[in-house]
Amino acid sequence: MARVRLSVAERREELLRAAIEQIEERGVAAVRIADVAAALGVSNALVLYHFSTKEKLVAAAFTYAAEDDLAHLRKLLGRRTTALRRLRAAVRWYAPTGQAKGWRLWIEGWAVALREPTLRKVTRELDKEWKAAIAEVIAEGVAAGEFACADPAGTALRLTALLDGLAVQLTSYPGAVARYRAQEWVDDALARELGLDRSALAEREQ
Repeated sequence: MARVRLSVAERREELLRAAIEQIEERGVAAVRIADVAAALGVSNALVLYHFSTKEKLVAAAFTYAAEDDLAHLRKLLGRRTTALRRLRAAVRWYAPTGQAKGWRLWIEGWAVALREPTLRKVTRELDKEWKAAIAEVIAEGVAAGEFACADPAGTALRLTALLDGLAVQLTSYPGAVARYRAQEWVDDALARELGLDRSALAEREQ
């Protein structure tokens, strides 16, 4: 059966999704242009036409993944409900015990970003935007009197640092931390940062 003819934008998106899958499966160092091409049943030349080098393909794939994650985050934080509910939903989704996909991808990205300036820029921008979005909703909650937090930016940094660290443990070292225990630590940290009693946090979510 002949392949459906895609627009340039559609083809690029297809290639980026395939690249993300291959990176998650093989790792950045091992993945090749040929792996992405084979996954879609296209030629290496087609991949190189859209992304002239592996490095550019990898950077574009991480940018695509970052934009997708940020779009979902903004959707969660943009809901018409309390700041606490929005913050809780975002943390639950982003936590390594939640529904967010791609932790293996981002751990790979962090490692490669140590030596690759282009990828470092992508991961840094995602990190900055995520923290800014969390800090903004925390500030909204403080203004509305829902909870107390003297330093929303600092809280956002500490929460994301905890989530990122737990993601490394759960993804890289299966069994090192029980998933239920990791979730308890995230809940405890959130309540502590917002000046809420742990039981009160649970009550307000209902």
